[in-house]
Amino acid sequence: MERSVVVRVHDGLHARPATQFVKLAKSFACDVEIRCNGRGASAKSAVKLMLLGVKENDEATLRAEGDDAAEAVSALATFLQTPDAGEVDLSAPRPADGPATAAAPVAAGERGVAASEGTAIGPAFPFFPAALEIRPRTLTPDAVVPERARYRAALAATISSFREARAKPGLRRDDAAIIEALVEVAEDADFIAAAEDAIGAGRDAESAVESAGRAIAESFEALTDPYLRARAEDIRSVTRAIVLALLGRRDTTLADLPKGAVIVADEIAALDLAKATLADIGGIVCRKGAATSHVAIMARAHGIPAVLGFGVDAAHLRDTRTVALDGASGEVVLDPDEPVAARFRGAIAREAEERTRLAAYRTVEPRTRDGRRIEIAANLGSLAEIDAALAAGAMGVGLFRTEFLFMERRTLPGEEEQTETYVKLAQAFAPHPVVIRTLDIGGDKPVAGIDFEHEDNPFLGWRGVRMCLERPDVFKPQLRALLRASAVGNVKVLLPMIADVGEVRAVRALIGECRAELDASGHAHGAFELGVMVETPAAVFVAAEIAREVDFFSVGTNDLTQYVMAADRLNARVAKLNRTEHPAVLAAIRMAAAAAREAGIWIGVCGEAAARPDLIPFFVENGVTELSMSPASIPRAKKCVTEI
Repeated sequence: MERSVVVRVHDGLHARPATQFVKLAKSFACDVEIRCNGRGASAKSAVKLMLLGVKENDEATLRAEGDDAAEAVSALATFLQTPDAGEVDLSAPRPADGPATAAAPVAAGERGVAASEGTAIGPAFPFFPAALEIRPRTLTPDAVVPERARYRAALAATISSFREARAKPGLRRDDAAIIEALVEVAEDADFIAAAEDAIGAGRDAESAVESAGRAIAESFEALTDPYLRARAEDIRSVTRAIVLALLGRRDTTLADLPKGAVIVADEIAALDLAKATLADIGGIVCRKGAATSHVAIMARAHGIPAVLGFGVDAAHLRDTRTVALDGASGEVVLDPDEPVAARFRGAIAREAEERTRLAAYRTVEPRTRDGRRIEIAANLGSLAEIDAALAAGAMGVGLFRTEFLFMERRTLPGEEEQTETYVKLAQAFAPHPVVIRTLDIGGDKPVAGIDFEHEDNPFLGWRGVRMCLERPDVFKPQLRALLRASAVGNVKVLLPMIADVGEVRAVRALIGECRAELDASGHAHGAFELGVMVETPAAVFVAAEIAREVDFFSVGTNDLTQYVMAADRLNARVAKLNRTEHPAVLAAIRMAAAAAREAGIWIGVCGEAAARPDLIPFFVENGVTELSMSPASIPRAKKCVTEI
């Protein structure tokens, strides 16, 4: 994770702010480097940092590698952009908690995981559901069958309650999709079997469900992928709901949340959040949770500032009366004094002004000053992100990552399920196009049903289209689903990791086979534009030849940069080379754009650089007609295009 900022700290990172900066950096597990004036230093070494001589108004680059890299970079960037950073000791210990009437405030600058951007201040709404009290019982043989029936009744009641929540009037599509994911967890065959097997072995239903849920949650928490690891939250949520049903208890609810209040909690299940009037929530602060949790996803979709993983004492959170938070930096202040509260109110006012200015661009179809129309589209990974993209004014989807459809499950998705997903996507954005990338996985992000052997460098190995062409049993159902979705929407298909024109021709041959199979089975299908990701140097060098075989190019700047520069984007020691604005990378993009122009096909950009105001003019000047990015960046990108 990398970000460049202009340092606004008064007098730069001299002794006191350098010490504070290092303390903040050490609060994250990842490795962090800061580079300035051609030199670099560990952000966790005060001596090296001071020797770096970072001055006010210098441009500094932060580079982090690790599970919490994004949170670290966000928090440290905010520090560097805060003029009075370092004036307050960010790690000063708080006095011991006193009576509720004199609760000690958390020091300004205390931070958790930045989960959803935005600043908020409001009355605290403690949400601490009572702990489950399970008293294990050993069943007699004749009690097993009735106990299993009791479990099945509780399971059915839980699933029914989830579906009622999903059907709540006014619930957005992305929230309903998250609740549906909980239904899938509750109905999971392995989860059910583990509970029933434990009951069969003589355990009571409550203990059996709790044990089964805990084991599955722990297996998720042991994974390295942060998104999959966060799914443990869903398992615990479902487990709790079933046990409550068995105990005949109802959980506390957020339905009575006062407007503008900030929820403080250990953690919040997506189902609990769905029961609240989301427009009334001022903010969210949880002691547990990650930026990839479903609560974080929902918060971002609704523009609710949120900080998770905020490690303060639960009793202190319960006694808090007022909460101020910055969801971009992860800063939380409990019971702020008036100067701190005024600082947060000022930030809220500035954010409101910026939103007002950018809101005008939501419905704009941006054109440059000389009349060139540029599509600003969204990068999405699931149907749950559709509403946020539409609300931001996305002109379609420039990159839909289908790997998440494969990764969030224990079996490969079938053709019918994929067809339904792609159809919903196309219908949501009609008549705008949706560019769907075929399965892009490798040994670094394996999925169930595909056996990946160990590779020393999976980023240069059996991945993307290479794997798909050797596994037609996986690839052809996806191609058939895409053809079927094309009959009802504006679908375009994007091939990842192309390095040779022969790969494109092989895919076209498979598409022909799939058309014949759909004709034979009587399924309607349509035509789609076929494009390739320009992300390998080979694709750049043979771009002219590839361009004659396809309908469009999409430049994946993240991988193209690391492959052109031979610099792993996750390796901090070569961070200075991993820059999209490097002349070598820009030259590669120019070559690809020239090949597209010569062949008469369109070219887009779908990497992180597509949203950079400093690079958008370069892309447009070289003939790029589509830029695809995270939904939050869309209004600003539209504004940038209109100023070119």
